[in-house]
Amino acid sequence: MLSLLQDLDLAFEAEQFAHANTIEAINAEAFGPGRFTRAAERVREHSSHDLALSRVAVLRGEVVGSVRLTPVRIGESPVLMLGPLAVRPAFKKRGIGRMLLALSADAARAAGERAIFLVGDRAYYMPLGYQPLPVGSVTMPGPVDETRLLGLELVPGALDGVSGQVLPRR
Repeated sequence: MLSLLQDLDLAFEAEQFAHANTIEAINAEAFGPGRFTRAAERVREHSSHDLALSRVAVLRGEVVGSVRLTPVRIGESPVLMLGPLAVRPAFKKRGIGRMLLALSADAARAAGERAIFLVGDRAYYMPLGYQPLPVGSVTMPGPVDETRLLGLELVPGALDGVSGQVLPRR
């Protein structure tokens, strides 16, 4: 994976406010208008992502991929919600998404966060350390396939017994 990334001469950095329009275009390209109907989008309507924890991949000054982390809580437990993760089609299958995930998790861990959760594809996320959350333990603000709710503990045991509704952090 590293050799593919080195061949591209990518830089990875914290998201900046100036990246917002490009990231929106990448997300529109990746997910289309249907992205606004998803339960995760309902969460993002009430909680802003954290620029300091979110990451972008930059090639010659242009953002080609991004991942966002949004501080929320499940019940009373503070967690980060991951998403969206998107990479421009021309740069897919080169490890950029995986690197963005690793770097955002590192930033979250360094900031004292304890866990990340997401709604996503098991085949993609589980090899990266994400594990299924118990069905029925997390209530999203809208319909969701509960088998797609996955979590990554940044601190061992951080997701033990976590349950409840996904809400903005206080």
